[in-house]
Amino acid sequence: MADKTEERPPKSMRVFINNVDNYTTKNIAKFLDSCVVGASLVDLGEADVEEEEDRQQDKQPKIKDATFQIVGTVSSQTEEKRSFISEEYSHLKREELLHHLMKCDVIIFDITQHADQIAEAQWAVSALHIEMDTFSGHKIFILVSTIMTWAMSKPVDKDDPEIPITDEHYRKRKAHPNFRDHIKLEKLVLKLGKTKSSLFSTYVVASGLQYGMGEHMFHLFFKMSWEGEVSEVPIFGDGSNIIPTIHINDLAGIIQNVIDHKPKSQYFVAVDDSKNTMEDIIKAITLVLGPGKTQNVSKEEIYLIRELTQKDIDSLLVSLRIEALYLKENFNIQWVSKDGMVENIELVTEEYKQTRGLLPLRICILGPPAVGKSTIAERICKHYKLHHVKLKETITETLNKLESCIQTEDMENDEGEAQEFLDTLKENMNENEGRLDDQHVIRIMRDKLRTKPCMKQGFVLDGFPKTYELAKQLFTGEEEPEDLQSKHEKKIIPEFVFSVDATDDFLKNRVLNLPETVVEGTSYTPEQFPRHLARFRERNVEDQTVLNFFEDLEIHPEHLEITSNDDNEYLLVTEKICKKVGKPKNYRQISEEVEEEERRQAEEQLKKQVAQRAEAERQEEEEAQQRDQRWKEWNQNLEEVRRQEHDLLESQSEPFRNYLMRDVMPTLTQGLIECCTIRPDDPIDFLTEQVRPEDVARSGKVPGECALCD
Repeated sequence: MADKTEERPPKSMRVFINNVDNYTTKNIAKFLDSCVVGASLVDLGEADVEEEEDRQQDKQPKIKDATFQIVGTVSSQTEEKRSFISEEYSHLKREELLHHLMKCDVIIFDITQHADQIAEAQWAVSALHIEMDTFSGHKIFILVSTIMTWAMSKPVDKDDPEIPITDEHYRKRKAHPNFRDHIKLEKLVLKLGKTKSSLFSTYVVASGLQYGMGEHMFHLFFKMSWEGEVSEVPIFGDGSNIIPTIHINDLAGIIQNVIDHKPKSQYFVAVDDSKNTMEDIIKAITLVLGPGKTQNVSKEEIYLIRELTQKDIDSLLVSLRIEALYLKENFNIQWVSKDGMVENIELVTEEYKQTRGLLPLRICILGPPAVGKSTIAERICKHYKLHHVKLKETITETLNKLESCIQTEDMENDEGEAQEFLDTLKENMNENEGRLDDQHVIRIMRDKLRTKPCMKQGFVLDGFPKTYELAKQLFTGEEEPEDLQSKHEKKIIPEFVFSVDATDDFLKNRVLNLPETVVEGTSYTPEQFPRHLARFRERNVEDQTVLNFFEDLEIHPEHLEITSNDDNEYLLVTEKICKKVGKPKNYRQISEEVEEEERRQAEEQLKKQVAQRAEAERQEEEEAQQRDQRWKEWNQNLEEVRRQEHDLLESQSEPFRNYLMRDVMPTLTQGLIECCTIRPDDPIDFLTEQVRPEDVARSGKVPGECALCD
């Protein structure tokens, strides 16, 4: 029985994380999902070796380690299942949320990204504290807060501000004015964890500005550098402020240690060993990803950046020298970036590119002259945000750059080498009537393809190389194509090759119909174009054509035919190329931002629908009010008509009533009295006989006519 108990796999630990689809919480969840419970308590390398040796000696299967089971709330539901989350919740009432929290061993609340989570975290820790006597086991509550609760703390030594503050001084910390709610929650969490720590332990992890795995706070500078739309990346202020930072996976490792160690101390500062300034960080980013140039601008200009919230601005402008002393002395952290972002910028930028899918696209479009290669290339560049590389423009650009370098005496380049290369190019062009030898063309084109923009975003190579030999020199140097994998040039060789073609008659007719302003100064003149076209055809009937070169590398060209000058024809060709290449991999089309844009559009659509329903209800209510008003007015009009008719009838009947009262009723009354007295056999005849002639004359009746009956 004892042996069976020992073989039973350890129980997994259920971990709740709020808003687990956000940057911080998502990476923490991914990290914990890949860990085993208790892994940070021992040296993993030695432990794995010993465990493997014991298993080999006992010839027993390895017992599965206890894992972290991640559950949590999400800000938005998606059809795609997140593999690192066991259960997702959304739009929960507090009673429902508490029910899920009660089933978890660890509850992690992050308040570094969204301030609206402060109230929910406060409620959660308070509700759990009330229910702690009903816990089935020990629970841990971890609040991931921000280093901004230390932003206004005084130096340890006024005379020596270089001495860093440590987490031992957390009781003396002072928050930035905009982060007072954060520090209030920190104090509450610490207080509630001191009541019955055997049942309910609480911890606060004050995180530095997080970086890595796609970026969040420093995303603006990565984006600016990557896109290259600004020649100089801005540094707000003098850039001397020290920014406490932490790699997101190192932050997750600290949380793992807190869960495993269950330390007596409740408060931890999570920062790396770096003391990098804003200037250090931005310069490192732009040197690797961007133009390599920065510009100091006023601090006020940071408020003009739409992508930054007030919280982001406060964090980027903080200046705090702080050290995580407790982590170094007590935790077993497998650091990803212990020395900070600047020292590990190559790793960080590689993570950035991989996480955000920033992969370059390299395309080559070949074909005869005047077939429309440049038109297609321009459209492909616009669609994929690539760089259009044309031979003539690249040569001109190189000459201008060399002259500018020499004139400005740029010390970053070898001025003597630049002058020598420029002289060589000019001399060669003079000897060849403005043309360059192949060796110079290859050097210029290779240097162009190796520039940061082409290496980062990618390029469309327009109509070059023209021959097998040029392709071999450009992409493989002196080596054979099969040796390409061992050469650096594999980073510039196209992934996709498209051969666009048309009949000679079509091309000649097209050139003949071009405007003179377009033909002037080009090879499209009636005298030159046939020779150029014939030369292209001769080069592409041999065994070793430029297309054969790519075939040898197993890069199979796609053949496309142009049969019309209609713009729709080129649109169709462009669509075929886009279908072959696939979805864009540039910055503007990364999956995360597409999801965000789709989510934003869905929210806007929902708001629009709500507004439409509200407008429909308003219109319906307004129409109902109008109907009621019209009905009321109709009833009033009807009543008025009835009153007028009544008045008219009254006025018309008044003479007749007067006649009855004056002439008829007295006679009738007298006749009835006599009738009652005499009681004749025929009362009607009796009454008729009682009518006197003078009464008839007074009534205006004809003799013999009954006044009573009238």
